[in-house]
Order: sequence, then C-alpha cells, then structure tokens
Amino acid sequence: MDRETNERLKSLAKKFRREIVQMVFWAKSGHPGGSLSVIDILTYLFFYEMEYPLEGRNNFNSDRLVLSKGHATPAYYACLSEKGFFPKEELKKFRQVDSFLQGHPENEFVPGVDVTTGSLGQGFPQAVGMALGMKTDKSERFVYAILGDGECQEGIIWEAAMAGAHYKLDNLIAFVDFNGLQIDGEVEKVMNVKPLEEKFKAFNWHVQVIDGHNFEEIEKAVKEAKNVKGRPSVIIAKTIKGKGVSFMENNYKFHGKPPTEEEFEIAMRELS
Repeated sequence: MDRETNERLKSLAKKFRREIVQMVFWAKSGHPGGSLSVIDILTYLFFYEMEYPLEGRNNFNSDRLVLSKGHATPAYYACLSEKGFFPKEELKKFRQVDSFLQGHPENEFVPGVDVTTGSLGQGFPQAVGMALGMKTDKSERFVYAILGDGECQEGIIWEAAMAGAHYKLDNLIAFVDFNGLQIDGEVEKVMNVKPLEEKFKAFNWHVQVIDGHNFEEIEKAVKEAKNVKGRPSVIIAKTIKGKGVSFMENNYKFHGKPPTEEEFEIAMRELS
C-alpha cells in the first residue's frame, strides 16, 4: 500500500468516525464504541479490497460482507452511504421510526446489506453458508465476516467455525474486532474467550493477529489470508473500543450509550 492510499483511507475513516458519533447522537441511541473500533477494518474492505458494486449484489461475481456484530451499524451505514447505496441525508434518520436504517442491518430494507444480523452469533454461520454456496458455484470472490470478541462467547460461533474448516472454505475470511469490552464490562471478566488464537487454530483455521487500526497490517493480513488454500482464515484485530474519541476509548459504558450534547461537542472537536 502506497502512502497516498494509506492517507486516503485514514481520512475516510476519520470522516466515518464523525458520522458514527453524529448518527448515535441524533438518534439518542445506538452503539458508538464497537462502531468506532471496527471502522478502520470496514474502511479498508469497502474502499480498497472488496469488489462491491452497486448493482448485481445477488450473484456470485461480487465479494460479500456479513456484519455478524450487527449492532455496529453506524460504521456499516457510513460506508454504504459513501459507496452510494443511499444518500448521506438518510444517516440523519438513523434509528428513527420512519427510517430504513434500523439499529441492526436488514437486507430486505437497506441497499447494500447482504445479510440481516442482530442476534449475536447468527451472522457468522450465514457467512459460512454463503462461502459454501460460492465455492460450490466456483466463484472466485470472497466472503468477509466481521465478528466481535464478546460475540465469540456464543456457542453457534464455534459450530460455524467447525463447519467452515470441514468444508475447507478458503474463500472465507473472518475478522474478530478484539477491543476487549462488551456491554457489561471486560470480556475477560464477563466470559473469557482467551486464548482465541489457539481456539481457532484448534478448529483448523489459519490465524493471524494484527493491529486493527493499522491499514498496512490489515492489507498484509488479507493478502496472506487470500493465499491460504484448503481452510478458512481468521484475522484477530486488536482494537480500541471508542477509538478516536477520548472519553469513549476503552470505556465499556459507551458500548450502547449516546453522548450528551456536551460530549458530542467534544467528540466533534477531537474528530475535526
């Protein structure tokens, strides 16, 4: 990745961080912490890596994305609107009664959303099924699944991981947004998922651990994953909950809490 591309992605991610905070503030509800931690990964995928056209989403000639941690829709919607799937003005209606931008993604209503998710754990097995279908159809495209670390407490995650390895889905690349926090506090104290790297290795996945806020590391990991044959890949991305906003960083209380008006002004200054 050249310097110009790196700076372009950083600039986009900063813009999306502003939009994330704005959406949650306007709606007076939503999930800013995990959206801010995962936005660098989504920015890289949408604006550098994936073949993700506006038209023809229902065929096997496009990459697919499954936001299994479905509460991170502010990050998802910021990317989709930037890609042109719907006008930016719609972001102002996030989580409103008359809006199609619900708190969790619905593929029936939101252009560009491949899979409806929300209940934690249920997006990942759908990604496995999509990858199996694409592999059967001999598609050369990839399925990218975005998981949360707290989400890995769900048993269905490991059933899906077992199936992905069993069917040798080397067209499936999962990211775990490992920010260490969930709605009730530290993941390690609520229900420890560590050692996550060893768990996925035991399920016969190719495993990498990276800095989830470093675009060069993300690129390197994706390139390596795409060259793996005969098994799926997982990229465990170490991130910071609430990244970019001082009072939200590493603060589990902002998992699902909007900022106050005073906090909003501080966040906008920090992200300017």
